[in-house]
Amino acid sequence: MLRRNERNLENIPVGALGIVALDGCKEMGKRVDDYIVKWRREDGPEYKNDIVFNGYERDTYLVNAKVPRFGSGEAKGILGESVRGRDLYLMVDVCNYSLTYSLTGHMNHMSPDDHYQNLKRVIAAIGGKGRRINVIMPFLYESRQHKRSGRESLDCALALQELVRMGVDNIITFDAHDPRVQNAIPLSGFETVRPTYQFIKGLLRHFKDLQIDSGHMMAISPDEGATERAIYLANVLNLDMGMFYKRRDYTKIVNGRNPIVAHEFLGSSVEGKDVIILDDMISSGDSILDVARQLKQRKAKRIFAAATFGLFTNGMDKFDKAYEDGLFDAILTTNLIYQTPELLEKPYYISCDMSKYIALMIDTLNHDGSISSILDPNERIQNVIQKYGRGEDI
Repeated sequence: MLRRNERNLENIPVGALGIVALDGCKEMGKRVDDYIVKWRREDGPEYKNDIVFNGYERDTYLVNAKVPRFGSGEAKGILGESVRGRDLYLMVDVCNYSLTYSLTGHMNHMSPDDHYQNLKRVIAAIGGKGRRINVIMPFLYESRQHKRSGRESLDCALALQELVRMGVDNIITFDAHDPRVQNAIPLSGFETVRPTYQFIKGLLRHFKDLQIDSGHMMAISPDEGATERAIYLANVLNLDMGMFYKRRDYTKIVNGRNPIVAHEFLGSSVEGKDVIILDDMISSGDSILDVARQLKQRKAKRIFAAATFGLFTNGMDKFDKAYEDGLFDAILTTNLIYQTPELLEKPYYISCDMSKYIALMIDTLNHDGSISSILDPNERIQNVIQKYGRGEDI
């Protein structure tokens, strides 16, 4: 892992650091805060008497922010402390549907729209007093509506432009459905980060007998959209790569989409090999289970499915049954979005923690440093593979 003391942190901080973890992202915000507090306590004495580093070492960098609601369901953003001159990082999980609010006496679950509105309310409460506003939105709001087919809205582009107009300087997201959506805000900071390193680390920690070479392992793309992820993994691990493409029935529309008729496979034989299926999200899970079924029919050995976001919109029953039937051996997703307690208890589920990675990015950006070394995980992947080969703890 790239350690904090190996990076250039000699730049003067942009401003005193402030982290605003919105409702639904409190747990991740606390973890990130704990890392930065620990690191800066180690550095603190060096800068203690320097006025430029005023507020550098604190007990917490979390800013007290609330979004209470009226009985009608309307809301307002409130800051419980001054943020004047601070370098602010707003963390929001638009997929956390576990939160509820009262709407004229009815309990309403928070949708992505509600979380996005709360983000705007907090930005409005800052009122231009912050030195810089950075938004960390792991699941990019409306990223699945990133392009127009016919008479459709371009929701993601509109949301990005709206945030920039409100004064947001940088937007950091993870595995955007299509990174080209950043073309909507070409003069603003936009980073999309892939957790490939964390997936590899999670897999190596739980399976001690993996042979990582082209003779024993393959990277699989479940559709044409995820090909780039599989190509990257195959290249850094020196594996073969295969892909499926979705054959759709374009004469029908079901739930706003053309239904998938079949998944067709392109690539060399998977017989006797462990395979890693890579995607950006598991939504209902139908596609990834169909791909796993086809790989088993082609006599693949073990199947691991890795996706940045585990939405599991139709519940876990079909995954439980598929696991019992031996269709797959593990599912890996990150803790970037809400995970149900039920999901965390599943024997086949591996959660990949991203809090240290986010803390590294925040700490570096606050120092106005380059995060290019953090965004490229190739060196860290090679190091962890070598440690695995030597039988060391990862």
